[in-house]
Amino acid sequence: MAETRTKLAELDPVWARIRSEAEESVEHEPLLGGVVHSSIMHHKTLESALAYRVSMKLTSNEMSEQILREICDMAYADDDSLGLAARADIVAVYDRDPACDRFLLPMLFFKGFQAIQAYRVAHWLWRKGRRDMARFFQMRGSEVFGVDIHPAARIGKGIMIDHAHSIVIGETAVVGDNVSMLHSVTLGGTGKEEQDRHPKIGDGVLIGAGAKVLGNIKIGHCSRIAAGSVVLQEVPPCKTVAGVPAKIVGEAGCDQPSVNMDQLLGVR
Repeated sequence: MAETRTKLAELDPVWARIRSEAEESVEHEPLLGGVVHSSIMHHKTLESALAYRVSMKLTSNEMSEQILREICDMAYADDDSLGLAARADIVAVYDRDPACDRFLLPMLFFKGFQAIQAYRVAHWLWRKGRRDMARFFQMRGSEVFGVDIHPAARIGKGIMIDHAHSIVIGETAVVGDNVSMLHSVTLGGTGKEEQDRHPKIGDGVLIGAGAKVLGNIKIGHCSRIAAGSVVLQEVPPCKTVAGVPAKIVGEAGCDQPSVNMDQLLGVR
């Protein structure tokens, strides 16, 4: 058994750690044994566990868990990048959120992580031309998680959405890798134009709680957007913007704002 776990850890250390933490969780809280076993221990791969978890969260009287599970299984089997992105998202949450002390927690309890995984399946459906089903996933994700991400939006890996309440990401938005955002962030459009109308967020960007980024504007790599800001103009790389409307107030303060998570704007 120990040899098998060692080989598993070498092949997929994220999944091996989740399973180990799941075993410890059941030992400490037996009443959660059913949830942990059905969500984690019953599955041989992270992809299988994700398919189960997403389908269980999104199921309703309108669409059975079995149908949703089949869709999720197809998505993970067809596109390896979904599972790889999920692993990066788990590590991102663990590294950046001080409330996350185990890889297991995003899988079981964190709606920001779960909402992103539901979006990833919806985006796969959108790319496959199954747009009505993709919109169903979007609708259920909004109803269940309070996170409304259009399935056509393009979102990178290593994403951390803290608390995740009232997140809105529009159809033509692009979010790079290793981005962190807090609750009530909007990546929205302006007016009624139907073409490319949403923000393009660079890699390593930190977006504070309640920030609104509106229009087809670029937010440069490794920049910071202060909480409550309304951003209407392009932000250069490695800068901090704040205010309504947002203006540049200084440098980003570090090489990786999304990882450092410093939102104090120089105040100590």
